Order: sequence, then structure tokens, then C-alpha cells
Amino acid sequence: MSQKPLVEVKNLTVSFPVSGGIMGRKVAEVKAVDGISFSIGRSEIVGLVGESGCGKTTVGRAMINILKYIAPDVEVGGEILYHFDGEDVDFNKLHPRRMRKYRSRVQMIFQDPYASLNPRMTVAQIVEEPIKIHLNLSDEERRNRALELLEKVGLRKDQSGRFPHEFSGGQRQRVGIARALATNPDLIICDEPVSALDVSIQAQVINLMMDIQKEFDVSFLFIAHDLSVVEHISDKIAVMYLGNLMEFGDASQVYHHPKHPYSKALLSAVPIPNPKEKNRNRIVLKGDVPTPMNKPSGCSFRTRCPIAEDSCSEEVPKFELYAPNHWLACPIVKDN
Repeated sequence: MSQKPLVEVKNLTVSFPVSGGIMGRKVAEVKAVDGISFSIGRSEIVGLVGESGCGKTTVGRAMINILKYIAPDVEVGGEILYHFDGEDVDFNKLHPRRMRKYRSRVQMIFQDPYASLNPRMTVAQIVEEPIKIHLNLSDEERRNRALELLEKVGLRKDQSGRFPHEFSGGQRQRVGIARALATNPDLIICDEPVSALDVSIQAQVINLMMDIQKEFDVSFLFIAHDLSVVEHISDKIAVMYLGNLMEFGDASQVYHHPKHPYSKALLSAVPIPNPKEKNRNRIVLKGDVPTPMNKPSGCSFRTRCPIAEDSCSEEVPKFELYAPNHWLACPIVKDN
């Protein structure tokens, strides 16, 4: 019998209401996530990529069940099933009080290292805070664990008493990584953790995260728009467009041999450092990205797709197995 994955996202939908009029009634809704399904195995890194505004961050926030705290009127559907030590838990159906029990198992690294750390706390206090809330340790044990984690991410013990403003962006993100590791989580959701950093610092943080993943045996959902970074760190890649998954599979397969027209266009835009390849075929998509408030009927990508047919407007394509460990939402590619 095969082992269950750590987490299974099943038909996840997220809609934000749009209010209008004098009474502030709901007049429309934004479908940020429109029925996506995928899974993350134990000790596995899954990269989630797509254009800005496609719903990547919303997926991450839904998986950690914080959307309802950010936007109380949000409507979240589907299942977010975690398999913890023989216990199956649907985060989407948990009351906040019951959710607290599992908070330590799923942590998050945020995009902005300048805004995600409390400026009034030292970095040691920042790392200690989740330990204080979730783990039953003495003051000395808590302090020692915080110092150990700061050293793991490349900071010195004598820096533990400093405040976030005394560190560079890359060092602050290291503090964020240490904080995420503090409770021994099973899954860390990384919301574009290197996009705000210089390119040279990005490489250092990415390599650190890969080392951390191997040492602590933790799973990652790595959200990013930089496809070369995602290919470097991920075991699997999921490609997202306008709230839908277009393609999902092994990283090397999706990155080097994409099948979906959107994946091909996205990957053709990745810069190549070799000047001899600068004139390679670049796929330029026509038109603009439709608004999530008024998505096209059928396939959400059909208005910009170079191989779209009349039938693409009739129904949403099923997200089906195309080849071993490779899922696709395009029946035309499958027929070809």
C-alpha cells in the first residue's frame, strides 16, 4: 500500500466578494482560485508558478487557513487534507480553536523580509515566539533552540540581540526561515521568499533552503514567478493561470518538456545566459489577461491560446493524467 502524501488539495475554490451601492451589497465576486487539485508528498518540494495575480499566494494562504482572518467575507470551498501521523485533517473545515493544535505543523515564509518581522523584537525573540506558543520548553531550552536555529541559517550568536533593522534583506529572510523551522513543521509554505532580494543573495537563500529541507526532512510549497529558481529547487512544478492549474508534474519534465501552450509561453520567457541562444523562439501571447471577475467561458486560457478551438469555450477542461506523474488541463494537446 502506497503512503499517503502529506497534503492533498482537492477542488480548492477561493472567491472574494465585491461590494457596491449605498448598502454595500455583494454585486460581484473575484474567483481567485477556481477548483484546483494537487498534492505534496513528504519531504517533497513543489514549485507553484504563474503570472502575477493568478492566485498563487491565495493558494498558499488557503493551505495554512489564514484567509478568513485576512478577509472575513472570503468564501473557501473544496478540501485541504493533511495526513498527520495517521490522522486526516481538513483545514478548510476546522474552527479556529481546533486549528491552533495544528498551527505548529504548517509554517510560512513571507515575501517581504522587511514587513514580516516585528521591528520591536530582537531576532532571538522573533524565533522564540512560536516556540513559546506551541512547544512546552523551559526558558533556557527555548533560548538555546532559537540560538541554534539562527546559527543553522548562517547568523552568529552575538547577532541574536539585534533588531531586524540592523540586518540586510537576505539576513532578515534567514531570520524568517529560522522562525518557520522553530516548531519542527511538516510543511513550510514559501510565498516568493527571494523575489525582494538581490540576485546574488537569492542564490544564497535558495541554497540554504535546500540544505534545510534535507536536514530537517520538511516539505515545501515554493511559490514564485522566477521559473529558473523553481526548476532548481523543486521536485515537482505546478503551473497556474487565472485561478486554474494548467500543468503539474516532475520538475524536469515540466521545465524542459512542457506540454500545455501556457507553460510553453511562460518558459520561453525565461532568460538564457548563453548569448548564442538569445534568438531562440519566443512565444508572445496575444491579448491581455482577463479579469477574474469575468473569466472566459470554458478554458480560462482560450482567449490567448495559439491552438484554441471553438470547443474550448464550451466547458472547463478536465485536469487529467497525461503521462506518468504528469497532469494536464488541455484535451487538444492530449489528442495531438
